[in-house]
Amino acid sequence: MTSSSDRSTAVSVDGTKTYEIRTYGCQMNVHDSERLSGLLEEAGYVQAPKGSDGDADVVVFNTCAVRENADNKLYGNLGRLAPRKTTRPGMQIAVGGCLAQKDRDTIVEKAPWVDVVFGTHNIGKLPVLLERARVQEEAQIEIAESLEAFPSTLPTRRESAYAAWVSISVGCNNTCTFCIVPALRGKEEDRRPGDILAEIEALVAEGVSEITLLGQNVNAYGSDLGDREAFSKLLRACGQIEGLERVRFTSPHPRDFTDDVIAAMAETPNVMPQLHMPMQSGSDAILRAMRRSYRQERFLGIIEKVRAAIPHAAISTDIIVGFPGETEEDFEQTMHAVREARFANAFTFQYSKRPGTPAADMEGQIPKEVVQERYMRLVALQEEISWEENKKQVGRTLEVMVAEGEGRKDGATDRLSGRAPDNRLVHFTKPDEDVRPGDVVTVEITYAAPHHLLAEGPATAVRRTRAGDAWEKRSTAAAAKPAGVLLGLPKIGVPAPLPAAEAPACGSH
Repeated sequence: MTSSSDRSTAVSVDGTKTYEIRTYGCQMNVHDSERLSGLLEEAGYVQAPKGSDGDADVVVFNTCAVRENADNKLYGNLGRLAPRKTTRPGMQIAVGGCLAQKDRDTIVEKAPWVDVVFGTHNIGKLPVLLERARVQEEAQIEIAESLEAFPSTLPTRRESAYAAWVSISVGCNNTCTFCIVPALRGKEEDRRPGDILAEIEALVAEGVSEITLLGQNVNAYGSDLGDREAFSKLLRACGQIEGLERVRFTSPHPRDFTDDVIAAMAETPNVMPQLHMPMQSGSDAILRAMRRSYRQERFLGIIEKVRAAIPHAAISTDIIVGFPGETEEDFEQTMHAVREARFANAFTFQYSKRPGTPAADMEGQIPKEVVQERYMRLVALQEEISWEENKKQVGRTLEVMVAEGEGRKDGATDRLSGRAPDNRLVHFTKPDEDVRPGDVVTVEITYAAPHHLLAEGPATAVRRTRAGDAWEKRSTAAAAKPAGVLLGLPKIGVPAPLPAAEAPACGSH
C-alpha cells in the first residue's frame, strides 16, 4: 500500500495545550501519525489551528529515512522552529519515525532544542516522554529495538468517516539492497486474524464502507503465523462482513503473490479489481543486484494470471530508474516489461542513495544526467500507456464512491470526484440530489485523460449509504469539536492517496 510527502495536521480549536504533527514519508507514517494524534488527544491536547505553521505547544515531526537528504529537510525545519521556541515558554518539539530510529542521539546533538526523540517501535510513549522532558527539563531520548505493542492497540484519530486503514502486520523480512526499512521497523510481526476482523467489524459499525489492509509486505501475512495461505483466507473472510463494500490492500511483494491470493481476489466480490505491485526493474540483472527474489518472467506471469482471473483489474507499480550498475540494456528491459504489463499507472523514481543501505556503497553509481534522461523516457512511455488504458474505460458504466478532497477543480467545474472500483479517479457532473462523501454514484465515462476519467452526463443512479450518513454526522459535529474521529479500541486509520512520484515509498516493496 502510498512516497515522500509533507503533511501538517491541524484543525481550528479553542482550548488548552495544542499540538501539530508534520508527517513525512509513506502510508505507514501517515497511519502512525493518526495514532500519535490519538495519543496526544487522549492526553488532553487539542490540534492547533489550521495553518499554524509551528505555532503550537507541541510540534511533532514524524520522519522518513527514504531520501538521501531526509536529515537536511528535518534539520532545516527544526532550525526554523528554534527562534519560536525561545519566545514561547513551555513549547516542546518531538522527533519520531524512521530517521529518529536511525540517527538517535545525533538529532539532539545537532538540534539541542529538541525535547523528545522516539522511534518506530515505541510511538505509544510520546505523551509520557513529553511530560518527563517537561518535569526534568532535559531532552528525553528513547528508542526501542523491538516493537513494544502492536500499533493497533493505541488510540487513533482518523480523518475519514467512510474509509480506513487496517494494519495487518508491521516490519519486513526482505533484504532489498535499496531499502532501509527492515533495519528501522524490524522483522515482520503479524496480527491475529480474529483481531483484524474484529477491528474491521467495528469500523463497519461506525459507518466505514472501504478498508485498505496495510502491511510493509502485505501479502507475506501469515509468515509469522505459520500459515502460507493466511492472506487469501483473510481476503475471503473480509467478504463475509456485512456492510463492507470495498476491500483493498497495499503493498504486496511478487515473491509472495500466490495463486490462492489471485483466486481470493477474483472470487470475493468486495475485494476490488485493483493491484499495486512494485516491479522496481524489468532487468533480471538489476533485480538480482536489488536482492529481489523474482525475475521479469515471473512478474509478468503474475500480471497475466491476474488479468485472466480479473479482466478489468487496474494494475499499478513502482519502478526505480538508475539503480547502481544499470546499463542501457538493463533499462530497455524495464521499458519492455512496462510495454508488456501495460500498467494503469506507475510511480517512477530516480534512484537516490539511502545511507545505511548496501546499494549506497555499490560501484557503478549512474550519473544524474543519465538517470534523468532514462526517467523522462520511462515517464513518457507510461503516460502513453496510461492514457490508452484509460480510453478503454470510455463508455463503461461505473459505480463511483464519492470522495472528499480528491478533485482540486470541483468547485470551479461544479463537479464531484470519487474512485471507481479499480481505484481510478473519476470526476463527474454533480447530481441534482445531494450526495455526500461515502455515497455511491453510478455514471457513464465519456472522456479519458492519462490520470483521470470524466463522466459528463447525468448520474444514472445515486445510492445514499451508511458511510455517507457517518460523514454527515461527523460534519455536523465538527462545529462543536475538532474534526476527525477519535475512538477507543479498536483503533483505526484512513487510507491516503497513492504516493507522489518522488522517491520509493518505504511501504512499497
